[in-house]
Amino acid sequence: MSTPSRPPDSERRWPADKLNALRLGQRVVAEVPASQPGRRAFIAITPVASHADAEAHRQGWKRSDRARAFRLEHWEYEADRISGFDYDIDAVLIRSATADDEPELIAALDAWELRPDQFLYPWQTDDPV
Repeated sequence: MSTPSRPPDSERRWPADKLNALRLGQRVVAEVPASQPGRRAFIAITPVASHADAEAHRQGWKRSDRARAFRLEHWEYEADRISGFDYDIDAVLIRSATADDEPELIAALDAWELRPDQFLYPWQTDDPV
């Protein structure tokens, strides 16, 4: 008896809670291997806020947007500064990209060899930002 295979794009799907968070404008983060010992690296996906988001914020709510754009940034930090005030000393921006929508975000993650399920809420990581 063979085991059923999963759909080929199953690793490219966002967990529902993270997809909803991104649509609501919440940043998510993944820790990735650093370039050398003594350093730590993180990739953040930050939804781009619009004028409609600013208006919703003024009214006290967050709006969901399926057509939202995203900014990806890969930063590397000195490991011993992560929890301090000066976490940005010797920090290096490794790469960055923008995605105009959710399909472009998946394409960018594919290009960076990342999966949506690697991303967590910022408070679940040691990302200093």
